[in-house]
Amino acid sequence: MEAAAHTLRTEGYAGTSARTIAKAAGCNSALVFYHFGGVDPLLLAALDHSSQQRMAAHREAAARAKTLEELVEAATAIYRTDLEGGHITLFTELVGASIARPELREEIVARAEPWIDFVEQTLDRVIGGSPLASLMPPRDLAYAAITFYLGVNLFTHLDADRTRTEALFGLAARVAPRARLLTMKLPLRRTRRT
Repeated sequence: MEAAAHTLRTEGYAGTSARTIAKAAGCNSALVFYHFGGVDPLLLAALDHSSQQRMAAHREAAARAKTLEELVEAATAIYRTDLEGGHITLFTELVGASIARPELREEIVARAEPWIDFVEQTLDRVIGGSPLASLMPPRDLAYAAITFYLGVNLFTHLDADRTRTEALFGLAARVAPRARLLTMKLPLRRTRRT
């Protein structure tokens, strides 16, 4: 799986085959088919492995965020960590491959769902019960955040010096304190007894 992830990150989906993975792993290419049934199932297994590692680390980072400002800081750190580690490249390469290989689409969507749930739970913990959550429900914001994250990571590959993508996180850091009133929890209303 490590060789598959490395090959996908460095060669792209088009350059990833049983032969190139086996060469990187130092094994026979028949093992790809024997253990995983093919290249795509192996790549999905590598994505799952990476995703599990990232989810554990990111849950810990997000759990420390108590305010929207802290959540923006955590998201920025997560973005940088994922970029440096090449983790998001696995996902984006498979998303790109799903354009030509429709059978991958359902698999990719299924693997995005836990991330949408994670972001929703985090947002609900930080802004739940606030006017912002009333305006923008955490589930909708989670989907928007994942869509933005995928887009920003794809664009990062085009933005050689990363100034544009870094500027987006800088903008979020400047806007978050101004949204403080919208993230204050609303008191529970007491019903009047008659």
